Amino acid sequence: MKYRHSSTIFLKVVLFLIGIAILALCIFGIPAIAIKDAMAHPQSAYVAYLFVGYAYIACIPFYTALYQAYRLLSNIDQNKAFSPSSIKALATIKYCAITIISLIVLGIFIALVLFSGKEDITGIIMLALISLLASSAIATFATVLQKLLQQALTMQYENELTV
Repeated sequence: MKYRHSSTIFLKVVLFLIGIAILALCIFGIPAIAIKDAMAHPQSAYVAYLFVGYAYIACIPFYTALYQAYRLLSNIDQNKAFSPSSIKALATIKYCAITIISLIVLGIFIALVLFSGKEDITGIIMLALISLLASSAIATFATVLQKLLQQALTMQYENELTV
């Protein structure tokens, strides 16, 4: 029992550190990159600011999923892993991952339209594809866990009715 509690605390700390790292990137990194790019290419500065706005919009489902993962870990701490709340948290994580996938695909399309034949965007596309694969893996994992928890919860209710 104590081991499980310490492992969830570790995972909660990891979630917190991920959240802080992404927040620092959003506050310091992304605007710095956008300003540097806008100064280097003033004729297309709007693209850098579009990127900043797009990155901030993508942070909304990311932080929502991070919060739901924290709620899921809290349910595990309280021995409520097999509860409707856990299933709902996994469903929300899945929908957030799908939203991020959609934003990445839309971003790739916008980048291809804006920069078609003008600049080399191979690095941006590769980063987007890696993010796309990671988000797809998270969505798939959340879907599988959601279905498993739903089946376990159904079996638990059936066993309670049998007794």
